[in-house]
Parts: sequence; C-alpha cells; structure tokens
Amino acid sequence: MQQTHSSMATIPNRYAFIDKVAKCGARHQQMSLMLIDVVRFSDVTTTFGIEVGDRFLLEIANRLQRLFNHDMEFGRISGDVFGVVLPGVHSTALLQQQFEYIIEHFKSPLYYEGHAFIADFNVGAVNMSKGQFDLTLFVSRAEAALKQAKENKHENYCQLSMLDRAETGRGLALKADLRRALARDELELYFQPKVDLRTLTIISAECLLRWNHPTDGLLFPGALIEAAESYNMMNELGYWTLESAFRALVGFDIEGLNITLSVNISPTQLYDTQLVANLQSLSKQYNIDLSRIELELTEDVALSNSLMVKKQLAELHAMGIKISVDDFGKGYSNLAYIRDLTIDAIKIDKTFVMELTDNPVNRAIIEAAKLIGIAKQCAVIAEGIETIEQLHILREIGIATGQGFLFSKAIPYRKFIQLAQTDIIVGGSPARQKIAKLA
Repeated sequence: MQQTHSSMATIPNRYAFIDKVAKCGARHQQMSLMLIDVVRFSDVTTTFGIEVGDRFLLEIANRLQRLFNHDMEFGRISGDVFGVVLPGVHSTALLQQQFEYIIEHFKSPLYYEGHAFIADFNVGAVNMSKGQFDLTLFVSRAEAALKQAKENKHENYCQLSMLDRAETGRGLALKADLRRALARDELELYFQPKVDLRTLTIISAECLLRWNHPTDGLLFPGALIEAAESYNMMNELGYWTLESAFRALVGFDIEGLNITLSVNISPTQLYDTQLVANLQSLSKQYNIDLSRIELELTEDVALSNSLMVKKQLAELHAMGIKISVDDFGKGYSNLAYIRDLTIDAIKIDKTFVMELTDNPVNRAIIEAAKLIGIAKQCAVIAEGIETIEQLHILREIGIATGQGFLFSKAIPYRKFIQLAQTDIIVGGSPARQKIAKLA
C-alpha cells in the first residue's frame, strides 16, 4: 500500500526519486517512467498563494499514487512535475491507457478552503524492454517526451522508447539562440486568416510566431516559448510580437487591407504593469487605432480569480482593444466567470470542431457556446475547420466566423496580402470559390 502524504516534505524529491529509478533499473529488465506535469500550475500559486498551491499539489500527489498499482515508485521531480516508475510495464497501449485514466479521474475538482481547481496534465513516458540500463539516457528520454507532450497540438501526451533518437543539448542551444534571434531579426509573424463563414471572405487574421533558425529551420511556438520562459524573456518576446503586429497593420493599410489582427498574450504579460502604457505607445507610434488589435488569452487565464488580470483586462477593453477567450471548452469553463468577464469573442477549441461529426456532444457544446455568445453580445469563432462537412454544420448552428486548414494554414506576410487581395478584388480565390460551390 502506497503511503498517503500529509505534507510535501515526505514526497521523495528529485534526487531521492532518481535513486529509486536507478534501483528499479538494476532489478528489472522491463519498466516505464512517466513524468506528470500539472498544466499552468503557476497560475494557481499566483492567484491563491503558495500555501493553497501546496495543498492542491499534495492532494494531486496522493490522488496520483492511489491511481497506480501498488508496485510503483513515486516522487516529485520539480515544483509541479511528478514522476512514476512502473516496474515490469513496457506496453505502449497500457501507458496510453494510464494517461487517459489520469485525465478522466482528475475531471473531478480539488477543493481547499473555498477554492476549487481542476487539474490538467502534460505527460511524457519512456519504456524500456531490453538492453543494458542507462540511467541518464532513460531519464533524459522521459524529459524529452514531456517536452514534446507540452508542444503537441491535440494531445498533451508523448511516449518514447529507448531506441528513439535523443536530442542532446538542443534545448540548451535554443535558449542560447533566442537572444540572438531577437537581435538578428530571425523571428517572423505568420498570419492565419479568419473567414466569414457565410461569404468565405477574409475579415481578420491571427498572428502566429515562427522562428527562422539558422540550423534547425522553421520552428513553431512551443520551442520559442520554452526558451523564453527559461530565460525569463516572455515579456520581451511578447512585446516583439505586439510591435510586429502593429507594423503589419501599417503595411496592410498601404495595401488597402482594412482588417484586424489578433495576438496571443501570455500570463506573464498580463501581470506586467507596463502593458497598458506600452500598447498606448505602440498605437501612437504607428498611428493604428487600438480597436484593430485583439488579444487572445487562454481560458484558464481569462477565468482566473486574479484581481490584477481583471484590472488589466478592464483597462485594455476601455481603450478599445478587443479581448477574446481562446480554446474555449478545452479546460473546464467556469461559466460564472464567463458571465462576469467583459469579452468580445469566444474561440471554440479546435478539438470540438475537428471531431464535430464523431460525437453529438461536440455539436451541443458548440451550440451552447453560440447561445453564450448571443447572451453576452460577443462573437463566437470556430477554430480547426478542415472539411466541408464541418463548415456545413457550423453554418447550420449559426457560427459566423472561423479559421482552419480548409481555408488556409498560417502563411507569411506577403502571401497573406496576396490571398486577402485576391478575395477583395475578384470576390474569392479559385480555391475559395470551389469551397463555396461545394458548400
């Protein structure tokens, strides 16, 4: 029977846990290691304080131990990352099932002194079924799997075997490269069109960050954000993105494109007391009205109890900046906060759209979001539209705006201008005209 911990101090720390991994590796020919990261747990401690955060972590740790078979080793790798060693287990399917079991179990909230928290996880796993045990490689593969899980588009889970190619040193290289990338103009904004689903014309775009790395090629936001967080450079990266969006709007105006741009904003920026002043400065510098900027924030940040976040959002909205809640429904929406928050748009998480025909509940969730949008007098935007059938259903529901690969992936600045001008000049590109006929 696993020990129930009464404080965080009794949970084996990283060094004690690694020692347990080494002993298991010496005794067993087959075993697996899972690293379990609590998603955005820093927001909990920021909002409720360290004491409440530790109480939630303790409950998470005890719940995790109860979920696994008694023949396991458990420890705390870092602040909000736990490790589980499963001797004798190396089945890919079994590890996947264990991940799904964890996610399902934690749909039940945690409570402490009137505070509620629903935990979500990134999980990286590695299995070993034969060969000589290498402790350093075994643990590093698990850490690489967890890193990949954080970057995955649709599922916060990744599993590697000992045979997978290691990416030794790459993370450190990315961290070292980021400052140079900012200095040498290696970063670039791509633009994914937002489309009026009735007319199929482009009405706005979401800015997405890309990194033209000199050796690794085009990198996506996951690696960038990890490097920025490691270097405490999230504000610097965030303001680079905002200023690039303002510059893009100046260029769009010259090309005759009167559109708005949405920019993803990090929790770090929302806690920056200079955010409002910096946006006002950018508006004046580039002569761009702030009503043409939309800030997208994730559901868990938007719905946090933080007075600082609420104050910032209220000030930004009063300045004319649009506020949208991204990935709506992906977490566990607190509808009371949705009711009280002043927002301009709800973006339905892509998983509900991409699996729209697989489960009637997905349609019901989208219909519910539409009703909330009507009541709050805010837009409802569908992400992840990939098929004509999805487009049909969204039109039936009455969703007016969407984005997805059916229309266009995120594309560079010049290609976006060409695409948008084609729509305006001839009433729709050939590809979009074909979609319109099919739809």
